[in-house]
Amino acid sequence: MKIMFKKHPAMLPSGHPANERIRFDDLSAGYPGRPVLRQLSAGIPAVAMTALVGPNGSGKSTLLGVLAGVLDATSGRLRYAEGHPPAFVPQRGAVGDTLPLTARQTVEMGRWAERGPWRRLTRRDRSVVDSAMERLGVADLAARQLGELSGGQRQRVLIAQGLAQQSDLLLLDEPTTGLDPEARERITALLTDLVADGTTVVQATHDLEAARAADSCLLLSDGRLLGNGPPERVLTPTALSRIWQPA
Repeated sequence: MKIMFKKHPAMLPSGHPANERIRFDDLSAGYPGRPVLRQLSAGIPAVAMTALVGPNGSGKSTLLGVLAGVLDATSGRLRYAEGHPPAFVPQRGAVGDTLPLTARQTVEMGRWAERGPWRRLTRRDRSVVDSAMERLGVADLAARQLGELSGGQRQRVLIAQGLAQQSDLLLLDEPTTGLDPEARERITALLTDLVADGTTVVQATHDLEAARAADSCLLLSDGRLLGNGPPERVLTPTALSRIWQPA
């Protein structure tokens, strides 16, 4: 598992729409010899839930990685409103089962961006970790090995790690994929509470139910942006039929 130390992001100029937390224009990104995102332009609203929606391979995770600062754009412009650097919660599968980490150690890694990996945590750091674990309901799992946890427990630990970064911008890659209905509902409720508390949440998902419950959607297909706006306007039967063909 890696904690990424991000360079200072470009800031949106004064006079930009007050409701935008992130703005990108003509954004392209990908990997050597494999372009993925193709000239995307959109805004991410502040203090809202935004869903990046699309089938596998549509570019959701790549866009999330660019927004998180984990991947570099190959062209275009990406800017952020004033605030903390983003906290990024990867897919559960990106975190190795064999890592000898307890749940608490995993959450403590969220303090590395501020403290560095080699400095001891302060009393305040430990308090932040305690608070994040209590909020996600995983305090009783502190001593358990990460690889021993259920999917829902593990996902809540990873979100607690994101909360421990104390960012006002939380980016999540498929936070409810593979979870049972109860675990999905619990995580969805937690994310809704975070938005109510002033956090901007962006989640990549192919769960249309979760996407329809978001405040805003970006609909992707083959690395291109097909729609951007309220779910009821973007996730229309016509638009969805273009990218999800019946089996």
